[in-house]
Amino acid sequence: MAVFIQVVFPVLLIFGAGFVIQKIAKLDIKSISTIALYVMLPCLVFETFYEADLDGEYLTMIVFSGLLLASILLINKVVAKVKKYDMSMESGLILSTAFMNSGNYGAPIILFAFGEEGFVYSVSFLVLQAIIMNFFGVYYAARGSSGLKMAVAAVLKMPPTYAVLVALVMNVASVPMPENLMNSVSLLAQATIPMVMVVLGMQLADIKLKQFDWSKITYATSVRLIASPLIAFGLTLILPMSPLMASVLIVSAAMPSAATTTIFAVQFKSKPDLVSSITLVTTLFSVITIPILLSIFI
Repeated sequence: MAVFIQVVFPVLLIFGAGFVIQKIAKLDIKSISTIALYVMLPCLVFETFYEADLDGEYLTMIVFSGLLLASILLINKVVAKVKKYDMSMESGLILSTAFMNSGNYGAPIILFAFGEEGFVYSVSFLVLQAIIMNFFGVYYAARGSSGLKMAVAAVLKMPPTYAVLVALVMNVASVPMPENLMNSVSLLAQATIPMVMVVLGMQLADIKLKQFDWSKITYATSVRLIASPLIAFGLTLILPMSPLMASVLIVSAAMPSAATTTIFAVQFKSKPDLVSSITLVTTLFSVITIPILLSIFI
């Protein structure tokens, strides 16, 4: 209960603020999220990678992310084959289970639970997840040659991608950053997490729910909130990493479905109603599962 009050409840309050204001005012979420994506998030990413001590842990995180994705894809492939799901249904379930909300949900949870040191790992992980989701998320939503092309284009249009590259070059080359410019970057970076938390609350308020397909929702929720952190735990046992990094990655892997997957599902007609329902249900049930997980790993 203490973990819920100290870590999860503050996050839910900010989500709730976004949810309520969207229900009342019906704001343009795209404009707000665009500011977060194109202005604030690049600053947070740049600051994180510019100041980070780069070592083998980043390579380990890449391997971890790839193995986690491959494991969940395999689970979905097997289930789809056994259940004889069509490609559209399989794609919808992959979107809902393979991509977690490590950004505007996971990052603040990690910050409250593990502090600034753990938050650095969280930001690195969310950047990796954003790149993975723009490649594989779009691909599995589109399931065609154009999917991969669109994925590449999406990644190249993401400002955080360039923020990572510039920050890494400056970090490795020890290029000094002017203090006044760094102060501006830091101010915007500090505003990023509260902004994206409000945006997620607004996105949840706009989810349109139709008749629930509880069998598929139950399956997807179990994979996203239970199987994913269990797989992550197994990976942390075989990959070299610090206890803090392991805890951050396990908790991050237990986050609910990424809200962005709903956008992909709508655009490419990959069961958008099901994906939206799973996003909402996993977010609601994570209020129970995340505190349990945190009580184990904090």
